[in-house]
Amino acid sequence: MPKDDHVQMEGSVVEINAGGNFRVEVAGGHRILAQLAGRMRRNRIRVVLGDRVTVAVSPYDPTRGLIVFRSK
Repeated sequence: MPKDDHVQMEGSVVEINAGGNFRVEVAGGHRILAQLAGRMRRNRIRVVLGDRVTVAVSPYDPTRGLIVFRSK
């Protein structure tokens, strides 16, 4: 799926799960299961509990997404 089709949302990491999965809470109290995007894994960007992140969510499955940016 092209990157243009994804919806980007801001949120914070509230839970870290096994296998590189994160539970991210976005506006409205919704929680999304997200993985690190490949570019973030390749550059070894660390994401810890409480970080503000940008999540790219597919319009076909709004419960899963990719973490594409970690805010400072």
